[in-house]
Amino acid sequence: MTTGYQQRATRILQRINELASISEEPAVITRTFGTDAFVKGSHLVAQWMQAAGLATRIDNIGNVRGRLVSSSANAKTLVIASHIDTVVNAGKFDGPLGVLIGLDLIEQLIQQQVSLPFHLELIAFCDEEGCRFHTTYLGSKVIAGQFDTDLLNKQDAAGNTLQQVIGSMGGDPGLLQQDAIPAEEWLGYFEIHIEQGPVLYEKNIPVGLVTAIAGQKRIAITFTGEAGHAGTVPMTKRNDALCAAAAFILEVERFAGTHPHQLLATVGTVQIAHAASNVIPGEVTITLDLRHADAAILASCHKQLQQLGLSVCERRTIKMSWQAVQETEGVSCDDTFNQLLEEAIQRSGYELVKLVSGAGHDAVAVAAVAPVAMLFVRCFKGISHNPSENVELNDLAAAVEVSAAFIHSLIQKYNRG
Repeated sequence: MTTGYQQRATRILQRINELASISEEPAVITRTFGTDAFVKGSHLVAQWMQAAGLATRIDNIGNVRGRLVSSSANAKTLVIASHIDTVVNAGKFDGPLGVLIGLDLIEQLIQQQVSLPFHLELIAFCDEEGCRFHTTYLGSKVIAGQFDTDLLNKQDAAGNTLQQVIGSMGGDPGLLQQDAIPAEEWLGYFEIHIEQGPVLYEKNIPVGLVTAIAGQKRIAITFTGEAGHAGTVPMTKRNDALCAAAAFILEVERFAGTHPHQLLATVGTVQIAHAASNVIPGEVTITLDLRHADAAILASCHKQLQQLGLSVCERRTIKMSWQAVQETEGVSCDDTFNQLLEEAIQRSGYELVKLVSGAGHDAVAVAAVAPVAMLFVRCFKGISHNPSENVELNDLAAAVEVSAAFIHSLIQKYNRG
């Protein structure tokens, strides 16, 4: 690796740290969609794009967009993107890493006066995490022309609608469709992101090739038994909803842990209705998150787990309600792009590691209209959504080297026609 990549990585890290200093509250990193801190961070990123020489704007949903125009006739658009919103008490690399490496890549192309066979658009997506409105991919769905206008009526915890928040940022909810890149104008999409898992860390390899993004199913499951006095109902006479939920949770762990196809299954929340220390729980609601890259396997596991839940409830004389909350199809990354990205990794001298992303990314929304590719970057112990999230400078430099090689290979491919 040359000193030049290290220097570029140092500058990228400086920008990541500067953006991380903008937060809704001191001493932590929190920039949720539409807040004052989010708007301030967006304007900073827009300033960097403008200074690089990009035609820059903030669109109606709040994406920051910088465009470098090709002089080629009938040129299509390659989008380099990630997000700049965060979870609450976040790390500083999840999202901004990809945006600011992308900015560096384009700055270098401008300095080198490279003749582009396609337009380049750098996008800092506004809402990938979905923390404020419990939505995902708001920014990328607008770009892909996939935005559901019914979401405009969704409310945050304070009762503000998405439509109101868009307006408060200066956007026009009625113009969201105009901000889409039409499907016929896409060349493709490239996203650089921390792995958010331990594989690269444990292998001590700086970057990895993403082959697919797992599909997701989220389900709300309610167990209904009979509330009763903790001091008077005999153990053999109880219809304890919490015990049924607990038994099912353990069945989920067992099922996923022994499944031959690496299913990921998580019960993330448990809510006990009218909870009290001296009351037998009569109603308990849990959430189940299922993930797998293969749609058929995911559907089969979903059905099997529902049957397991029914069996648990039948044994315990408990009723079960199973309600789908969210479903996202899995995405396969583009074979042609991945071949070029694979060659870029190997030419740069790094071992090729192929990964399936269990986490969702904006690439999921874009894949509906364009071929997508993703590069993962090693992070400390795979920790993410956590202040301990960290990327070493050498790994950041490796990501810049590989990404630059990938972009140059795309330029060469399309210059040849």
